[in-house]
This record gives sequence, C-alpha cells and structure tokens, in this order.
Amino acid sequence: MNIDQIIDNIYCIPETSRLLLKENINEVRLPKGYLLFKADKVETAVYFIKRGIARAYTYQNDNEITFWFGKEGDTIISMKSYVENKKGYENVDLLEECDLYELKTTNLQKLFDKDIHIANWGRKFAEKELIKTEERLISRQFQTASKRYKQLLTDNPDLLQRVQLSHLASYLGITQVSLSRIRAEK
Repeated sequence: MNIDQIIDNIYCIPETSRLLLKENINEVRLPKGYLLFKADKVETAVYFIKRGIARAYTYQNDNEITFWFGKEGDTIISMKSYVENKKGYENVDLLEECDLYELKTTNLQKLFDKDIHIANWGRKFAEKELIKTEERLISRQFQTASKRYKQLLTDNPDLLQRVQLSHLASYLGITQVSLSRIRAEK
C-alpha cells in the first residue's frame, strides 16, 4: 500500500499539506524478526506498513501475550509515547521482512503547529487508533474464543497463512490446543 493511500485512509487533506507531510516520511526496509519497539522505552516514530506484517505483545508471567497484528496499510505506534512522550508497554516485532514508512513524532508535532489540515489529520489518526483499540478490548472481554476466531477469519483471513499458530492463539487468549479444536470445528 502506498503512502498516499495510507494518508487518505486516515483523512483526506489538501495536496499542499500532503506534500508537506510526505516530506517528513522516510521509507525503511527491516528484516523479519527485527524488534521495532521495545517495552519501557519512549518510541520516537510512527510507522505505516507498506508491505509485511508485525505483531505487538507484552509479557505476563514470562509468557508473550500478543494483542495486535498489523499488516499492509496499518499503523505501528506506541500511543503512550505518541501522546504523552512516556515509555510504552509494548514490544513490536516484524513477522516478515517489512517495508515501512517512518514518521518521526517530533516532526509530526511541528507539522501540527504549522498546518491545520495536518493537525486535523493527526486528530483523525488518533481517533481511529482509539476506536481500533476499543474494538479489540470489547471483543476480548465479551466474545467467546470461537467468535473471536470467526471474526479473525472474516476480517483477516490471510493471517492464518502469515502468522504462527502460537501467536494467533495468544492473540485470541487461548492455548494452541484450544485453537486447534476451534479450527477443527470449522
């Protein structure tokens, strides 16, 4: 997915604002297995996935708990770092070689002060990220593992081919054995 599509998916802005924003975005290629974000660190950039897949996780009782997957068109962000300039709680690793668009947070903050259209784009960006987080929370709290799996199949069927089953089971909040049972029922 190209950067213009990603920008427009967040919020359409005038061409002059788009060009100003794009001047501050760099494309980077990082290898599979690269740890992009590390917990307890202030993250200084926002990334948009052009190609590849990533996952966010944290540790609980020495176990990795996956709580997010991102793929083409998605944003990789530590909201705590972005909003409060504080240490984040998530680790983000790349599950495939990734082409990413990198936008330094300090540059984006300066653009917010300079261009009202970019400021509005940033507001819409934060609002959309909040809604995604809320949907994940509600799904995790109120849906059964089987329903969450069905939703995953509907929304992101390609994850089954691109992500290890252990990561999917963790994301769904179940064991790998339970995931195998659910998959066998389908």
